[in-house]
Amino acid sequence: QVQLVESGGGLVQPGGSLRLSCKASGSMPSLYDMGWYRQAPGKARELVATFTMGGTAHYADSVKGRFTISRENAKNTVYLQMDNLKPEDTAVYYCNDPLEQRWLPWGQGTQVTVSS
Repeated sequence: QVQLVESGGGLVQPGGSLRLSCKASGSMPSLYDMGWYRQAPGKARELVATFTMGGTAHYADSVKGRFTISRENAKNTVYLQMDNLKPEDTAVYYCNDPLEQRWLPWGQGTQVTVSS
C-alpha cells in the first residue's frame, strides 16, 4: 500500500519561501494526477495545486503566481515551491490525488506557519 510522507514545512516570515516534498513509499501512482492540499485551523481542506499525468499544472487563485508544483516520478516525489508566502498560507499541507475517489491514505502533513 502506498504511504505518503510530507516534509519541508516550518516557520517563515511573510515574503519568505519554502519547498515542500511529498514522497510516496511503495508504488508511486505515476499514472495519476497529484495535488497539494492545505487545511487551516477551523477551515475545510482545500486543493491548492495539481500536476497532471500529462505535465500540466493548475493552481487555486489564492496561490497562483506564488506556488509552483512539480514532480519527479523516478523519485516518487511531488514538490511544492512556495514563494512570497503570506500569513493566510498558514496551514497543514498534504499531498494526494486531486480526485476524492482515488484518494490514497492521508499522510501526517507538514505544518507551514507564516508569521513575523
